Amino acid sequence: MDKRRAEALRIFEAGVKAADPYAAVAGALDDVDPPALIVAVGKAARLMAQAALARFSGVTCLVVTNYENAAPLEGATVMAAGHPVPDANGAAAAKAVIAALHAAEGPVLALISGGGSALLPAPAGALTLADKAKVNEMLLGSGLDIVAMNLIRQQLSDLKGGGFLRHAAPRPVTALILSDVIGDDLSAIASGPTVGPIGTAQEAILLLKEAQLWAAVPQAVRQHLETVQEPVALPAARNKLVGSNAKSVAAMKEAAGAAHLIAEPIIGDVADAARLICDRAVIGTTVWGGETTVVLQGSGRGGRNQELALRIAVEAERRGWVAWTCLQGGSDGRDGPTDAAGGLVDQDTLGKITGLDARLANNDSYAALDEAGDLLLTDATGTNVADLGVMIRSG
Repeated sequence: MDKRRAEALRIFEAGVKAADPYAAVAGALDDVDPPALIVAVGKAARLMAQAALARFSGVTCLVVTNYENAAPLEGATVMAAGHPVPDANGAAAAKAVIAALHAAEGPVLALISGGGSALLPAPAGALTLADKAKVNEMLLGSGLDIVAMNLIRQQLSDLKGGGFLRHAAPRPVTALILSDVIGDDLSAIASGPTVGPIGTAQEAILLLKEAQLWAAVPQAVRQHLETVQEPVALPAARNKLVGSNAKSVAAMKEAAGAAHLIAEPIIGDVADAARLICDRAVIGTTVWGGETTVVLQGSGRGGRNQELALRIAVEAERRGWVAWTCLQGGSDGRDGPTDAAGGLVDQDTLGKITGLDARLANNDSYAALDEAGDLLLTDATGTNVADLGVMIRSG
């Protein structure tokens, strides 16, 4: 690995380390009352729970996380579930969490991280898991941002949008939250199980119509959204943010030394984001964070980070750059339904790819980057604070 690639990877790893779930929770427990129940959900759930159990031993603890991050944890029941598309194991885990909330004999400590929305599918009303999985699959390729997707998901769930609090009541709930949402809207992280809903059923209908999905979602979903009653007021909860994308980007800037920071989060369509990044990248090192979107037009494999990395390579070549390296990756170590975290590209990437235009049109960024040998392959990191990027440019 050449020097620029090694340096980009080192800076990225500093950002991931800043989102360490164990340290984030351990540093936030001093003013938390001993709980009777700990529920940890999300991609960072296992490490968050481990930190809580180091402080509060002998407490009933349920952990729900994705398959890559699931491993036994002393003192806890660990349940693995599907992400990003919900599955039957997630539905079973949701039932177990609801039962534990009803059985708790005192305060509840919730440990929440990104991915929790898909990992705890508790269909509302007469909806089925298949209904929810179908909607979730459609949302992932819709181009809607994470807040809009979570608004819709909340309206289809018995746990999201504050549903966790209703099942816990009258037991007090404290939630420590690791944010994967740009802007750190607590109601959007994991679809806000301990926070009020982002919006209403009518707003969910409007978003589905604007995304041209309304006619395609299952009939049961349309019926539910058109007839559901607005929920009563939520019980109070104490919600505390313990980690975020902004904190990780700041850590990358510090690790890089004299790096230029793109201050605003990189969001929106990947093609627009690639142009913005190249507009802002300076000679030297540039870092950023965010979470882009992809409107799926084809049947290829990939994810938003892989496609953004590939489009940055296209944009850099168009501008005549001759000496640069860019890393674009998911802080969780996984990008879309693949084993890659993103892409690590440079001035030589495009020359190693055949049929580039067709692959971009087919959203087949994984195959393109794999051919170039430029996939960013990491283990699952055990955390999730959205996406991180580094550009090192000398010409």
